[in-house]
Amino acid sequence: MKFSELVEKLNSGITSHSLTDNPNLDPDIHGVAAVDKATSGTLSYIEGLKFASFVQQSAASALILPVEEGLQTQATEQGKAWISVANPRLVFAEAIALFYQPYQPQPSIHPSAVIDPSAQIGSEVYIGPHVVIQAGVTIGNQVCLHPNVVIYPQVTIGDRSILHANCTIHERAQIGCDCVIHSGAVIGAEGFGFVPTQHGWMKMEQSGITVLEDGVEVGCNSTIDRPSVGETRIGKATKLDNLVHIGHGCTIGQNCAFAAQVGLAGGVTIGNGVLLAGQVGISNQVKVGDGVIVTAQSGVHHNISRGEMVSGSPALANKLYLKTAAVYRRLPELYQSLKALERRFRES
Repeated sequence: MKFSELVEKLNSGITSHSLTDNPNLDPDIHGVAAVDKATSGTLSYIEGLKFASFVQQSAASALILPVEEGLQTQATEQGKAWISVANPRLVFAEAIALFYQPYQPQPSIHPSAVIDPSAQIGSEVYIGPHVVIQAGVTIGNQVCLHPNVVIYPQVTIGDRSILHANCTIHERAQIGCDCVIHSGAVIGAEGFGFVPTQHGWMKMEQSGITVLEDGVEVGCNSTIDRPSVGETRIGKATKLDNLVHIGHGCTIGQNCAFAAQVGLAGGVTIGNGVLLAGQVGISNQVKVGDGVIVTAQSGVHHNISRGEMVSGSPALANKLYLKTAAVYRRLPELYQSLKALERRFRES
């Protein structure tokens, strides 16, 4: 499409664009690309002044820029069309959707699928090869079940949700509308419940349920366990990366984002808008307030108040952690200084 067509389609949020002063600079845009890999005919973006050098270095025909006149001037001098917006990354995400749509099979039921007669299947549903749907399952409208999905009894799945190949949904789990469950994920399996006795471990049956509210996305090979009683709940629009584990009885708020290899022990409570970076671990029964940020590889063993940013293991307030990290790097030097002082003390 022409750059001018792209501007019209992305009109929301655009503060200015190069067509105002250069209407003849209207290149054909056939795709999108990272700014350092872009070629002629592609659209890319500059997220901030930190990446300003790419305005000159990139071969992209058009750029999405932050609201920064200096960058606009550079792009114009380089003969590049440009759009200026408050959030370039967000608008770039919208642009990708104009050029690429993920694979979406047409509604149909493959003859190899095994569907219990008691299951209720909505309209315009796709059920792929070797899908298994057991008794009492309810599937909403426009749901997509890719090959080898297994759905245990009494599960409910809301409208337009997508379950990718080889994921498993255990009994009585409740999945809302517009959810995405990626390949290999397991929702609602038994929590890790065992009671020590004189004769070994006694299994505690996991009679609870797992609930995913609307718009939840679960990454590949992630697991969300059901509890012995009650529920494990993932709040609306929360996003989980690959290899995330949510223990039994956890409650996760809305609009959270957990990066890969995050692990939550049982009974953890997470507020709304919480960000957990990669490999964060949270101990049993810990409570994390709204808007908290936990940086990568941190270990959280205590409650965290609303809006805090913590780092390290055990986790500390981020500013304190940075100070301790600076001291830690100097430990060899400090150790040598201490040894020198000890020698002087013995010699005196």
